[in-house]
Amino acid sequence: MQEIHHVAVLDFGSQYTQLIVRRVRELGFFAKLYSPDDLSEIGQPGAIILSGGPKSTGDPDAPDLDFEKLRSFKVPVLGVCYGMQLLNIKFGGSVKASNKREYGPAALKPTCHESLYQGVSAESQVWMSHSDTVQDIHTEAKVIATNQHGTPVSLSWPDDFYGIQFHPEVTHSHEGLSILKNFLLLAEDLQTFMIEDFKREMIEGIRERVGEKQVVCGVSGGVDSTVLAVLLQEAGVNVRAIFVDNGLLRKEESALVQANFKRMGVEIETIDAAAEFLDALAGKEDPEEKRKIIGNLFIKVFWDTVGDAEMLAQGTLYPDVIESASNEKSKASVIKTHHNRVPKILELQAEGKVLEPLAELFKDEVRELGVALGIEPDILGRHPFPGPGLAVRCPGAVDRERLEIIRECDAIFIGKLKEYGWYDKVWQAYAGLIPVKTVGVKGDERSYEWATNLRAVISEDAMTAEWVDLPAQLLRETSQDILNEVSGINRVLYDISTKPPASIEWE
Repeated sequence: MQEIHHVAVLDFGSQYTQLIVRRVRELGFFAKLYSPDDLSEIGQPGAIILSGGPKSTGDPDAPDLDFEKLRSFKVPVLGVCYGMQLLNIKFGGSVKASNKREYGPAALKPTCHESLYQGVSAESQVWMSHSDTVQDIHTEAKVIATNQHGTPVSLSWPDDFYGIQFHPEVTHSHEGLSILKNFLLLAEDLQTFMIEDFKREMIEGIRERVGEKQVVCGVSGGVDSTVLAVLLQEAGVNVRAIFVDNGLLRKEESALVQANFKRMGVEIETIDAAAEFLDALAGKEDPEEKRKIIGNLFIKVFWDTVGDAEMLAQGTLYPDVIESASNEKSKASVIKTHHNRVPKILELQAEGKVLEPLAELFKDEVRELGVALGIEPDILGRHPFPGPGLAVRCPGAVDRERLEIIRECDAIFIGKLKEYGWYDKVWQAYAGLIPVKTVGVKGDERSYEWATNLRAVISEDAMTAEWVDLPAQLLRETSQDILNEVSGINRVLYDISTKPPASIEWE
């Protein structure tokens, strides 16, 4: 979308930065992420937010920004965590370094109920994630909120500059969205965000970028690549959609994917490359190595099939980019390398051969786009499935026997969720293999077999997730059916870990 009167979010490396963008869009305004290294890239914003980050302001390599350039925009500015500490320094204050980290809930007590805290409760919960704290503040600065101990957690400075020491973008900050909304209301004539507008601009951008070139689009049957394929078709470009059966799919997935694309009127080519992928993964146990093998092999299969294709289209989303920290200006730490951010992809990007129309969207926004494109609800409602497939649900070595066990356990679990009406209430669910054998009893005999883990979470965009408290009867029947029907399993466990600190997938 046009970069004028939008909300510019400067990324100092927090893993929650993308959520700030998401929340601003949720409030109806267009937001976009930028590196703080070059403020000239952000056009003429209507408001600016400085994100948190993993560094301390006192570190030799701590990220910085051009403060005079920032002030020259003459728009409201909000510093979050690291952003607040940096602003405090820029305004003549100081920051106290500490080895003690505050991570978790805290009380927010506004000392005034104007600007950021208009209509906010006298005390509410916010989410902290920091070690350093502001120490000295400039005489013109004001403390506008404290925590339960009286420690300043929110400051204001002249010319609509504000700082908060907590994360308003996460759901654990109970009135965080209200605080963000109050900040945005300080701005004038902010650009609104509507998915239909985004759709039109994406189609125009695709046509302009692609022209007469042929685009190779990899499809998996997941929501992202499905929406991408339909979007490319609606844009009227010369697209060749290819579905690679890599041997890492769920039970009967290949047939379902082909049937769904036929329903949508999108022609796809299917390549059976299962043997090639499994051979390449044989004996490989390191998660990062497995991801890179799968990502690079995907590209090889594509290029072996289509030759010297002019462009490659990918269903890359915002969270893929941030967790991979693949942008050379990114301040974020690498969480995991996504299959669409391996070196070969980055080479193709440098050559201008990669098309990623969805790279500014979150999962729920992609689903909204799918609705605007007329895709059926049962296809859009499918649970997310990782690009590396079952390889990331099989810690350690990947082989046919283990994959077959995972498929059978997963099919039983998903079937029970649908039977009990829970599939659409859950954001993502699956069964994986725990690479540990345990002693059990089957048929009056000792067994020594694998354990399986069941996982079900609710989330908005995969950046955070909560485990789901499924009915005991559903879990009981799932466990019983798995133990009775799946050879090689004698123990069923249910994963009750949140993200963070755990990730949604096991690898």
